[in-house]
Amino acid sequence: MNKAFALSLLAAASGACLAQTAPPNSVTLYGIVDVGVQRVTGYAKGTDTALVSGIMEGSRFGLRGNEDLGGGWRALFTLENRTEANNGSISNRPPSGSQVPDRLLDARLVIPALCPVATPSGPTGLPTCAIQAAVSGVAANIGSTLGVNHLADSRFWDRQVYVGLVTPYGAILAGRQYTPAYEISVTFDIMGTQSSLAAGQAGAIPPSIDIRVSNALQYRIVLGGLTASTMYAFGGISGNNAANRFGGLMASYKMGGLLVGAAYNKRNNELGQDSLESTVLGVSYDIGPGKISGMVVNYKDDNPSGVSGIAALLTPAVGAAGAALVQGAFTDALRQDAQLLHIGYKMTTGPNTFYVAYTAANDKRPANADVASYGAAYSYALSKRTDLNAVVTHFNNKNLAQAAPGQAGFLGGVTKSAGTDSNSLAFGIRHRF
Repeated sequence: MNKAFALSLLAAASGACLAQTAPPNSVTLYGIVDVGVQRVTGYAKGTDTALVSGIMEGSRFGLRGNEDLGGGWRALFTLENRTEANNGSISNRPPSGSQVPDRLLDARLVIPALCPVATPSGPTGLPTCAIQAAVSGVAANIGSTLGVNHLADSRFWDRQVYVGLVTPYGAILAGRQYTPAYEISVTFDIMGTQSSLAAGQAGAIPPSIDIRVSNALQYRIVLGGLTASTMYAFGGISGNNAANRFGGLMASYKMGGLLVGAAYNKRNNELGQDSLESTVLGVSYDIGPGKISGMVVNYKDDNPSGVSGIAALLTPAVGAAGAALVQGAFTDALRQDAQLLHIGYKMTTGPNTFYVAYTAANDKRPANADVASYGAAYSYALSKRTDLNAVVTHFNNKNLAQAAPGQAGFLGGVTKSAGTDSNSLAFGIRHRF
């Protein structure tokens, strides 16, 4: 059980490595270099064509250690870095830059009590009401945080960094790790989070699931077909143990070609209030040379993180009452109550792998920002380590939705206006080592 568990744990945790058995006492260098050309329509600047990092998987490198302690005990560690292969940086921004959706920028949508819907637009396309300047300032701050490992808090070991102990009774891991709900979503996303067809691309701003958390403790077990884990993350804010606190759990069970799984994440905001909650249910079944997979993700956030300081920043400009009103409006605008449905099929024959996928994010909030994505992907294996890939994806934005497709390594950002659709065509090469 210990050997099987250790290998399962390493595969799930690193995700970047070739399927291979690590020596009992070793330190291994591993990684992925994934680069390609992407062409995306629907941006404010028009169609964007660029060389990008991470078409199918985010480029990375890491160190993985393994030590047999005897008696069924094993120590391990992982250090995993994000590297953007197109320019060598450790962070990136969406092609739309710091632009946020209209529902977070246009004062007529954010705070109609102070800026009525009938307010005319000025030269910039934004309303002429006095409160628009304050709304634009807050939107700019929100936009500055969009991206992956953005510069405000760049981490060299952004992807994972943890140490663990495998025992005859399970394993304990400590450090920055993937969350339980994300792990289950990866399992039942037919793309495995690869490419613009990944399920999470349809619910990315704000995110539907916390992908990783720092300061985390995790306990994992593997018993036959059952894999389960529970995680607790300390908030890291002195004097308020509830602030930014995180908890989660997951379980999956495999029986022949059938796999079922469920997971739950819950995070507090910086004030210690209940924030993002994500529940994932998934099922997959092997059919001949292929697999069909589906999942449902329910996510809700009544107290979004990062908005509690808005009033203090705006008070000098708009007064205490106006600042409180704007903070309340952004709190409401960033709340989430949605359901994401995903279904896909994957088939491998020889060096060829084909994917088709459909995802729909149903926004139950007044903005009704529904997004549907669908398309196909193809991968051709030149060897066990190197493959060529092609992906075509369409994003259908309804009502106030403005999602644009990114790729596995980055967010797509937002389209030029509410309801504007977007298409993505990408070709890439991926090498694993």
